[in-house]
Amino acid sequence: MHRNLVSFALASTFSLFFAIGHAAGASDKQLIKNALSAAPKAVAKDATVVAMDDKMQMRTLRKGKNNFTCMPDNPKSPGNDPMCLDAGGMQWAQAWMSKTNPPAGVVGFGYMLKGGSDASNTDPHAEKPAQGGKWVDTGPHVMIFNVGDAGKAYPRQGENPNTREPYIMWPGTPWEHLMIPVR
Repeated sequence: MHRNLVSFALASTFSLFFAIGHAAGASDKQLIKNALSAAPKAVAKDATVVAMDDKMQMRTLRKGKNNFTCMPDNPKSPGNDPMCLDAGGMQWAQAWMSKTNPPAGVVGFGYMLKGGSDASNTDPHAEKPAQGGKWVDTGPHVMIFNVGDAGKAYPRQGENPNTREPYIMWPGTPWEHLMIPVR
C-alpha cells in the first residue's frame, strides 16, 4: 500500500478514536522528540513522525526514509506511551481503529520503548478501565501483530496480565498481538 494512502486512511481512523500526540502547547520539535523515543536510535533516525493537531487532523511532522512511522504520547492515557510501527504494524493499527480485521498474512512489528498504558487487556476499544479496574501498565516492550497460531504458545491472562513476561494482549479478538517486554 502506498505510504500516502496509508497516511490518509490512518488520519481518518486516528481522529475517530483518540488524539495521539496532541499535547496542548507542545511544539513540533517536542512531539518529534517524544515520538522518536519509542524506538532504538537506529530505527528512529529515519522514521516518519505523525501526530494529531488541535483540530484532530493527522499531520506529518517529519518525513522519513525507512519503513517505520512514529507517533508521540497518547495524552488520554496516564503513561508516556509513544510508539513506532513498521508498515505491517500501521496496517494492523488502521484495522484496529476502524474495527475491521487486520490484513491476512501481514505480520507487523512495533516499538514502545517508553512503555504503555492500556485501559483494558480484553477490550481493544476501551477508553478507560472498567469500574473498579486499573490501567494495564506495560514497561518498555515490542509488539508483534498478526502472530496467528504462534500466539497460542503465550499466556492469555485476561484483565491482569503479567507484564514482566511475553503475553497476548486483547486475546480472542481480531487485534490480539504479542507483547514482549524488553527491560
